[in-house]
Amino acid sequence: MSDPASSARTARESLSRGLSALQSDPNIPPNLVALAAPIAQAMGALHQIERSNGTQLVPHANVALDNVRTALQQLQAQPANHPAVAQAVEAVASSLGLVHALSKLAGLAAPAPVAASPPRQGAHPAAAPQAVHQPQPAYQPPQAPPQQAPQQAFQPVRAPAPPQPLYQPPPPAAAPAYQPAPQIARDPFAAPPPEQQPRAQVAVPAATGDMPIVTADLGAQSSTNFYKGLSGNDIIDHGGLFVSTYMVPKIGTPVRLRVSLPGGYEFEANAVVRWSREQSEGGADAPPGFGAQFTQITNEARQLIYRYVRNREPLFHDDL
Repeated sequence: MSDPASSARTARESLSRGLSALQSDPNIPPNLVALAAPIAQAMGALHQIERSNGTQLVPHANVALDNVRTALQQLQAQPANHPAVAQAVEAVASSLGLVHALSKLAGLAAPAPVAASPPRQGAHPAAAPQAVHQPQPAYQPPQAPPQQAPQQAFQPVRAPAPPQPLYQPPPPAAAPAYQPAPQIARDPFAAPPPEQQPRAQVAVPAATGDMPIVTADLGAQSSTNFYKGLSGNDIIDHGGLFVSTYMVPKIGTPVRLRVSLPGGYEFEANAVVRWSREQSEGGADAPPGFGAQFTQITNEARQLIYRYVRNREPLFHDDL
């Protein structure tokens, strides 16, 4: 086996091919896209081993092994008639041997547990009275009922319920935008006719300077989708919006995003281009475009994004 850092990099590149196979196929069912989560977790743990030059095998090697085994088990339980699933199974299985070897090295590198010296030579008579003597004062404090205090402490925590006003827009005019919520629950990606559902506009700060405006339309099978990185799970703080387009701005360019969501909802936000993907990089299955990270966004727009990603799995982008 080569050095741990090289093995971790080789295993992570193999997992990256499996992750790309699941995310680049637009015809893959949404429930299969969720199988990419343990693959992404394993890639993050392997990257920690690479970054430390192989010195931080513990606990990242075991974390990577658990997630690779979970991903392989879930993928093998799916029907084998989908090409993306077969490609992901092959890529994940090829990394299992390297990750297993890293886990064995982590077991050798871990410090051996210090065994307590058994008091066999005359320590039993002294240990027995201590074991009997300690429980007697230990049972006295619990007899006083301090358990009522936690029950009272939990009541004020339940009393304030701030999530409810977060889903209700402050202006009275925005109240009709949340009335058709049952329609979104039944079919979240079906946009009703304009005469039945008005388009909900979200107030945001105005664009400044000569910032270009980028229009992004999201649907059930659109190439444009929100993404999150391996450094965190929050879409806005650790991710952004992938815009599928052939007009790719330069990295670092500030843009104004004008986003249209299913159900007639719209919002605008300021963002900056963090990464891009050309047509030659992803092949025919991965459309070109760029990833934009939000720099200025309102709370109402945040709630629209969170509601959308509950119905459609976001993409994963290796930002480590």
